[in-house]
Amino acid sequence: MAGEAKQRTRLLRRVGSADLTAVPEVRHALREMLGTWGGPGASDVAELLTSELVTNALVHTGRGAVVTATVVPEHLRVEVRDFVSEMIRPCVPIADDGTHGRGLVLVQTLADSWGVEDRGVGKVVWFELAGGAA
Repeated sequence: MAGEAKQRTRLLRRVGSADLTAVPEVRHALREMLGTWGGPGASDVAELLTSELVTNALVHTGRGAVVTATVVPEHLRVEVRDFVSEMIRPCVPIADDGTHGRGLVLVQTLADSWGVEDRGVGKVVWFELAGGAA
């Protein structure tokens, strides 16, 4: 209907230090929140990229993280905040290194936009995906 406010949905999860069992829990919560948002495969991409960012935060910082996902009919924004100030950037993974080192490359390749923001104590790594109301 014309004049209706856009519906905004938010997911907020705190993930404990080195708690890799939380990664599938965050994926499940995101899947539930997204429902039928976006086009075919949009929620699968969102889950994959969220998993990569959460895993990176837990494995590479040794501290917990805070995951925030905000969805409106037009887009999804996921932010993963950690508490280590060292800034990150994607790097080309070593060919014989299994699956290690591909997280940010996936985010860079699959997200419509992404970035890293300094938060004084820590940083936020975020991505956005465009979507449409199903």
